[in-house]
Amino acid sequence: MVANLELLTSSNQAFTPEIQQLKIPEGELHLRFYTSGTQELALSAIAIREVISIAPDRITPIPNTSPLILGALNLRGRVIWVADLGQILGEPTALNTERAEIPIIAVEEQEIIVGLAVDKIVGMEWLNVEAVQISNTSDNLATFCRGEWSLEDHHQNLRLLDQKAIVQSARWVAA
Repeated sequence: MVANLELLTSSNQAFTPEIQQLKIPEGELHLRFYTSGTQELALSAIAIREVISIAPDRITPIPNTSPLILGALNLRGRVIWVADLGQILGEPTALNTERAEIPIIAVEEQEIIVGLAVDKIVGMEWLNVEAVQISNTSDNLATFCRGEWSLEDHHQNLRLLDQKAIVQSARWVAA
C-alpha cells in the first residue's frame, strides 16, 4: 500500500479526483435484434422478462401445435412456450435451429410469459420514442408494429414491435 499521497499527485497540486461527465440517456431502453430475415427490430425493455441463449435440445417439442412453435422451455421453474418470432411476423424463412445456441427473448404481458426465438441479438440501446413514426407498410409485420425509426447510418428503418400484439396473436394456436 502507498502511504505517501505525493506519489499519486503531480508535484504541488492537491489530490483531487477528476469527475467524469456521464451522458444522461435520452428516450427509453430497447433491445435490438434480428429475426431470420435481414430486418432489424426492437422491443421495449420494459416488456422483456429475460434474454437467454440456450441449446436447441433444451426446447421440448410439443406435438399437434402450430408449426411456428418450437416447443416448451423451463424458465426458472416456469414452463413457457417458445416460438419462431420471424414466423409469427410472417417471414417466409424459418429460424435456423441447427446451431449451438438459440437466442430467446422472454416477454411478459399481463402475467403471460412467452419465449421469442430470434436469429441474433444486437444489444440494448436508448431510443427516443417520440421520434417513432407510424409504419405505413401493409405487410404482415404491420399487425405487430408500433412504428419505426429511420436509421440514418443504415438507410433502413428500425421497427418497434408491440409485445402485446405478439403475445395475444392467434398465430400461437393456428398454423
